[in-house]
Amino acid sequence: MNTIKNVFSIKDLENLSGIKAHTIRIWEKRYKLLEPERSETNIRSYNLINLQKLLNISFLNSNGLKISKIATLNEFEIAKKVNQISFEGDPKNHAVNAFKLSMLNFDQELFYTTYNQLLEEKSFREVFYEFFIPLIQQVGVLWQTLTIEPSHERFFTVHVRQKVLIHIERLQSRNPRPDTKTFVLFLPINEIHDLGLLFINYELLSRGYHTIYLGESIPISNLNTLNTLYDDVTYISFFTVKPDVEKLDSYLKTIYNEVLENTSNTLRVLGTRLKDYNPKKLPKQIDIFSSIESLVKDL
Repeated sequence: MNTIKNVFSIKDLENLSGIKAHTIRIWEKRYKLLEPERSETNIRSYNLINLQKLLNISFLNSNGLKISKIATLNEFEIAKKVNQISFEGDPKNHAVNAFKLSMLNFDQELFYTTYNQLLEEKSFREVFYEFFIPLIQQVGVLWQTLTIEPSHERFFTVHVRQKVLIHIERLQSRNPRPDTKTFVLFLPINEIHDLGLLFINYELLSRGYHTIYLGESIPISNLNTLNTLYDDVTYISFFTVKPDVEKLDSYLKTIYNEVLENTSNTLRVLGTRLKDYNPKKLPKQIDIFSSIESLVKDL
């Protein structure tokens, strides 16, 4: 249990629940909804029970229950109401909160239970777009604000990655035709965040395309071998932490000069590293996309 985060600041609660700290304080004072510990200097701290209760309260409130009504319920009644609404209506907020709690508690069973419940109503693609992508973005913010530790982020992303790999394996067994357009997916040197690229591979395979997944930390010089084997190649890469912003121009120029020039091949690239990059600098054979969804729609 020493690895589980079980003490939270009011700012942590705000980051995890989306409820402003000012509102949390009002709910505490007016309705006694949470019971934080206080330091000698009157600084609030909250335990996991407080966090879980707040996430349940947030769920009920977003589904139309007034705080004054929720305040009349005990913890058992709150949990029962959450289960009732999540069963009868839209389970989205409840599932999001469950995934967050599974991450904070390193609770593999809760992750799988929540995931499997979603698959009863939705396709894997819908689960990834509606739940996993927003949660991965939130997890990144939570890590940056020190609300969670790197181990929490790794726990969540590793389990999502496992699900993507399972679905990729199922599609690969269909043996896509080698004469279809070829997509080569790779990450730059020292780039290890491959979850988005893996999902793009899944999307391509689901459409029957021939893909070659190279994965992380691939030197540009290695791509030339693909040019000798295939006539029509679309390269896809995902820049999360690499290349460094000041090296983007030279990196993309090198790919063009060594891999794309004098060919019909193209490069499609996306990722947070390109957020402020000016696409007007690029040759016609390189396209930047703002999201996985926009890239897939352009296939």
